[in-house]
Amino acid sequence: MSTTGMDSGRLSAIDNFVKTNYLDSEKYPGFSLLVSRNGEIAHRSDQGYADDAMFRIYSMSKPITSIALMQLYEKGLFQLNDPVHRFIPAWEDLRVWIDGTPSNFHTTTPDRPMEVRDLLTHTSGLTYGWMQRTPVDAMYRRQGISSPKASLEDFCAGLADLPLMFSPGTQWAYSVATDVIGRLVEIISGQPFDEYLAENIFGPLGMTDTGFWAEGDKAERVAPLYTVPSLSPFGVPEGAEGDDMFMLDDSGSNSPVRTKPTFLSGGGGLLSTMHDYHRFCSALLRGGELDGNRIIGPRTLVYMTQNHLSTGSDLASMGQPTFSESNYEGIGFGLGFSVVLDSSRAAVIGSPGAYAWGGAASTLFWIDPAEQLIVIGMTQLMPSSAYPIRDELKPMVYGAITD
Repeated sequence: MSTTGMDSGRLSAIDNFVKTNYLDSEKYPGFSLLVSRNGEIAHRSDQGYADDAMFRIYSMSKPITSIALMQLYEKGLFQLNDPVHRFIPAWEDLRVWIDGTPSNFHTTTPDRPMEVRDLLTHTSGLTYGWMQRTPVDAMYRRQGISSPKASLEDFCAGLADLPLMFSPGTQWAYSVATDVIGRLVEIISGQPFDEYLAENIFGPLGMTDTGFWAEGDKAERVAPLYTVPSLSPFGVPEGAEGDDMFMLDDSGSNSPVRTKPTFLSGGGGLLSTMHDYHRFCSALLRGGELDGNRIIGPRTLVYMTQNHLSTGSDLASMGQPTFSESNYEGIGFGLGFSVVLDSSRAAVIGSPGAYAWGGAASTLFWIDPAEQLIVIGMTQLMPSSAYPIRDELKPMVYGAITD
């Protein structure tokens, strides 16, 4: 007898909704969904994908990277208010943008040094160059920061020469901060980032299909990546069609994911499967442990999934008004996760304390400790802002809870 307390018919109706609204109309190339509650899978479906397909999870790499750094915090190897320049000395004299152009600009000193916690909360003053928010983004693009091909060490060295968008701790802005966290993991642990993740997270949790590249037969399981250029918040690339149809961007059978990248992006570089990511989420829902293997302490995890924005602010009051993998109203941010503060203000059903993030190819997950609920969705369509499926899934999933 199922102990999930969920209506199987209502869960199956989600598949019909996705098929009718996204697959039949060729908005998505496919969609896989997993819903588990009370430690038991209540629903699993794979429309258009094999059940062992590997997906580019992009920014769903960020929670994994944040857990990795906090493992080192639990060992007493750093404090959250340590200045980042303790580990990257070249960052000691970072400046903050005032005005000007990418070629001729003015800067000032920050109100305080950037701290490690600023990286975890995206309040560092860093940015993503492809967002085109300010002249600082243009400087990122000019220096190759927005599409890095260097090592993490060289990537961070390049950032030392660029100004911050704002003084650390004063605003929230989605950025390359989690890639910098990957470099901190290397520096503090003394291990290459990929080896650290394999030894301390993927190995203990049995995440055998998660990593920065897919070798041999695994490469054949990587789902093709599609994009809708006309729906991108960053503009239509030169030569792209201007309609709403998706186009093949990267085939798993002929893709750079087949070889180890030089840049091990903790912010967006991982491949994973539904099975593996569910094991990661299950460990988090269980307080950091799965099948006798603990990756983080339960008190540390509770701390990470609290709102860490100043004075209890939400993203709307602290955030830059631009793209991220989250709504802003009623949503706070912890150490690597968005956190529901007030679902009425967010205008989407969900328990206070539920935490989540998504990926650029429209992947998603959320964990609701109050409901003992995990939801994971996988597809491969960029940009994730193209369609509102994240908000659409929530009332259907919560509407299937019967106890």
